[in-house]
Formats: sequence, structure tokens, C-alpha cells
Amino acid sequence: MLSIRILAALAALPLLAQRPPAADAARKYREANEQKIIREYVDLLSIPNVAADKANIRRNAEHIAKMYAARGVKTELIEVEGANPAVYGELLVPRATRTLLFYAHYDGQPVDPAKWTDSGPFQPVLRTAPVEMNGKLLPLDQAKYDREWRLFARSATDDKIPIISLATALSALSAAGIKPQANLKFFFEGEEEAGSPNLRRLMMKAKDKLKGEVWLICDGPIHQSRAQKLSFGARGVAGLDLTVFGAKRGLHSGHYGNWAPNPAMNMARLLASMTDGEGKVLVKGFYDDVTPLGKLERDAIMSNPRQDAELKQELLLGTTQQFNGDLRESYYKPSLNIRGLESAQVGTKAANVVPPEAKASIDLRLVKGNDGRRQADKVIAHMREQGYFIVEGRDPTDQERLSHAKVARVDVNLSYNAFRTPLDLPIAQKIIALAKRVKEPVVLEPSSGGSLPLVVFEEVTGVPLVAVPIANHDDNQHTHNENARIGNLWDGIELLAALLAM
Repeated sequence: MLSIRILAALAALPLLAQRPPAADAARKYREANEQKIIREYVDLLSIPNVAADKANIRRNAEHIAKMYAARGVKTELIEVEGANPAVYGELLVPRATRTLLFYAHYDGQPVDPAKWTDSGPFQPVLRTAPVEMNGKLLPLDQAKYDREWRLFARSATDDKIPIISLATALSALSAAGIKPQANLKFFFEGEEEAGSPNLRRLMMKAKDKLKGEVWLICDGPIHQSRAQKLSFGARGVAGLDLTVFGAKRGLHSGHYGNWAPNPAMNMARLLASMTDGEGKVLVKGFYDDVTPLGKLERDAIMSNPRQDAELKQELLLGTTQQFNGDLRESYYKPSLNIRGLESAQVGTKAANVVPPEAKASIDLRLVKGNDGRRQADKVIAHMREQGYFIVEGRDPTDQERLSHAKVARVDVNLSYNAFRTPLDLPIAQKIIALAKRVKEPVVLEPSSGGSLPLVVFEEVTGVPLVAVPIANHDDNQHTHNENARIGNLWDGIELLAALLAM
């Protein structure tokens, strides 16, 4: 006969598997208010939010503060000299024993309006499908919204979707009479897409307010299989801007083309020397500092769905770089990526010249153990091994150009290093269990492929972090025609409501 203790445990299992009431309340609220939610979302997306546009960035911050204040959240703008304001909000619960901190950013990537289809980046439009699938335009106001429809605007996903989802979830909890059990604190940054240069100063100013049990980082896309993903870290990032010099002015390619060194050709050779073409970086010592993964982390990675074949089909890729393994494995090795190249003109604007210089921008994705400055120094050392005289942060003098066969300028842009939260942390396990009750399957990712300034959060506040992304993976993040899948918005509201009520 089974013991009373075992019978009691078995009896509790169905209860543990039930969806959280907060998630069901969010669904009920959303179904009754879809047009209202989309309209509030559109209003937020209509405010330009490029980090360098100070006036409109402040409009965003003030707008978000009002959105949350209308839901009973005590809000204020955190300001330090020279920085875009951070929006801080708190909803304190008497006698609460837990405090949850939520992060998102309200700034977006720069835009080229001419590349957006049928609208500008800050004139949201609704379509039946992505532009690439010939999605048809629809009126913004609808009685009901199909889960596959897309809302197009800059920051539709990166990263205003969690801001509207959290606000909607608060409304849903209030409408259902569900009171939060934990103190809730919100910190929305306005410079993430510019590398978070002032995040540390902003957080230091608000340090006394930013105390809690866990940061819930609401940024990034869900898994490519459309399964909900939880990430427990993120890669860091550093950047290098390179300039290779030739003659002091552009030269006629007929008169000088086989005599004067061509900086565009030299840049191409230099960049090609940095990798083997299959993803392996050939810079000496590039992989030396990597912190090995633990067994729990390796098991989580290998249990995640493989999407390589589907993504190759979607992206029209005939092959992938083999050195880093499949996509799910590639996030755990540092990378070197060419972000852009520039030298003279091409196509109908091309002239028969030997260009005077060539420029390239590189980003270095950092994993746990890497330091951005050390990785940048390794790349600079590699350039010297290729015969380059390097000047950092300035143009070379005339004498330096005359004295060396190869001359390059390097500008190092440091952002932040990588961070990982242990998967077996009790609060992490609680979040995993809750997410699975909202909707399965849940993909556990020890680190995301993208970069977030998570190490700054840990260093300033000492609070562990879990990333809870809700955006669709095929959102054209960071490029034109960025879009949010409506189904991701609806699911995100439910998940975040459950977390708010945790």
C-alpha cells in the first residue's frame, strides 16, 4: 500500500500542471480588448526612438512613464549627465517577501526610411504575413487579429514588444482582481542599441532601488521553432573600426593601378587572413580564455531542437560554417564578424580609381571568460603580424605613412562582457517550472547568441538574471521592415502576466 505521503504527492501533480490563473486572466482580457491593445502599441511605436534623437527619446521615456503610471505603477525618470533617461517604476506589495525586477529597452536601431516597404519605420502598418511572403496590407483597426498577422515598425519587437506586453499584463491582472504577490520593479533603458554606454552610471544612481531576487530580461527572440525560450546569459560584444590607407588621394586606375597599393585589396586580404572561411578565427589566442560549459549546460544545449535545416531553407543558404557546429552550439564560442566594408563606389557610381582608403567595421562576440579589450588586442596583434603599422584612435601622420608599407588606424569600441546565470539556481528553476505551466515546450538556453549588457546588471546589483524573450525569430530585427507576429504578442502577455503574479 502506498504511504499517505506518496499519495498526497501524487494528488498534487495535476494541480502543479495547471496553467497559472494569471495567464488565463491575461488571455481573457486580451480577447476582450485586442483592438485597444494594438492601438496602444501603435501609439508607442509611432514615436521615433533612435538613441541619437534626444528629443524623441525623451518623448518615448515620458510616454512609457505615463503608460505605467496609469496602471498604478509609481514612475520616475533616472537621469545622469549626457545619457538618455531610464524609466524606473515600482509597484510595491505590503509584506511581500520577493522582489522581481523587469528590464527592457525602448530605443531602437538607426533607420533608412527608403528601405521600408509601403510605410516609414515609425508609421506602423498591419500585414497578413511578412513582406517577403507578399503579406497584404490591412487596416490597423480590427475586431479580431489573426495570430499570423504582422505589425511593422521599428522596435515592433526589439524592444517595445515587452513594454506593451508588461503594461497589458498589469491591466489584465487588475481587471481580474489578481494582486501581485511580489514587489515589482521596472527599468527601461534608452541606449541599449547604442551599446549601453551610460547603463552603469544610470544603474549606480538607482542602485538603492534596484534590489531584488531576480532580473527578468525581456529582450530578444524566442526559439526558431516558435517554442518559448528562456536564456540564462548572453554573449558580450566589442567592436573595431579599421581604416587601411593608400595614397593621399584617389588615383587614376589606368595610370597608377598596377603601381600604387590598393587599400581595398589590402583590406580584403587582411580580413581574409582572420578566419579560415568556415567560422574558425585564426587570430592567435582567440579561444584561449573561454570558460568551459558545465554538464547541466551542455545537456540543455543538446536537448534543444535543431533548426538548421529549416533555417537554411528559409534563408536560402546552401551551407553553413562548420567549425562552430550547429546553430545551438555556435553561441558558446567567440566570433569575429565583418559588419560592413566601404571603399570608393560601386555599380553605376563606380569610377576608375585606386581608392585612397578602405574601411571595415568588425564586431567580436564574447563568451564567458573573454574580455573585450583582450580580444581586441589579439586582433590588433594579428594585424601587426600581417605587416601593418597600427595607430589607435587617430589618423597616421604624414611621416608615419611615408615610413611604413602598410598603415592602418584602429578604433576600439568596448561595450560589455558575457554573463551566465547557473541553471540550477532555485529562482531559475522556479521560473522554468512556471513557464512550462504557461505553455510547453520551453527551450532552455544557457546563453543567447546576441549580446545584452547583463554583466553590468550583475556587477552593480549582484542580482541573477534570466532572459524571457517573446519576439518572433523572423522579425527582421535591426534591419528594415522589422515586424512583430501577433501570436507572439498574445503569448508574451500571458507569460509575463504569470511572472508578474509569481
